[in-house]
Amino acid sequence: MNAISVEPVEINDHVAGFALSVGCQDSLAKIIAVIALGQAEHAVRILRALEPMGPAISHAHLYRCARMHLQISGDTQPKLEASRYQRDGFLFECISWIAARSSVGQRTFMKEPHISSTTQGLDGLMIELDEVEANVIRATIFEDKCTENPRKKFKQEVLRSFGDYHNDRRCNELVACAVALIKESDINGTAATKAAARVLDRACRSYRASLTVSSHISSAAKRAKLFKDYEVILDQLNQDQRVAAIFTVDQPLRDWFDGLAGQVLTVLSKYEGRNV
Repeated sequence: MNAISVEPVEINDHVAGFALSVGCQDSLAKIIAVIALGQAEHAVRILRALEPMGPAISHAHLYRCARMHLQISGDTQPKLEASRYQRDGFLFECISWIAARSSVGQRTFMKEPHISSTTQGLDGLMIELDEVEANVIRATIFEDKCTENPRKKFKQEVLRSFGDYHNDRRCNELVACAVALIKESDINGTAATKAAARVLDRACRSYRASLTVSSHISSAAKRAKLFKDYEVILDQLNQDQRVAAIFTVDQPLRDWFDGLAGQVLTVLSKYEGRNV
């Protein structure tokens, strides 16, 4: 069973919708543990059933750093809350990354989830290359938000960020990240840079917003309200270039992510005990 299941859902005529859900929570925790150990590329091979579940390399310092990233820390309430939001953001970014990675081919390359709370900039980027040529056929920009206020987060942060890319205010950042991903296909730096020029073409670009939601977002009308103005900010695109993904949590959001973090920490301890 897949760690994350993805099913199409209706939004409106302007936005393509998907619902993310946990398929196998045990598998999800194990894959996130591998990502937290800095081994996302190995996790890709696990998702493709090319490698057994577990880390490719083990070292005591890797486990220490992974645990620090998954635990709440701080000596004041604001610092504790900031730490929690960073941790939950990382966990949700992993969920979104796993969902996207599980349904693409070998000529698709994705920016790895942030494993450092100090990392800033582009949330996520997925580059799809032609099966034979060094041509970019689609570049997808990601915004993943773990939040109790999805409409506010989408309106005030996601659309603003997407608008910056859509209007080429962050094109150098986009090209730089695209070059790094294209080089993973063994294309040399100059050829990769030339290929990355395609991401500047709006016809080649799509946007994917992923949000945590409560169970009351259960109809197309409510989903359309949640993602209102997507087509206004991102104009001159087709429906499939505006993607909206929702991840429904039926209990208090932070409690659910506390539980997931605990499972990942347990997996890390098992991996460490077996390999270090």
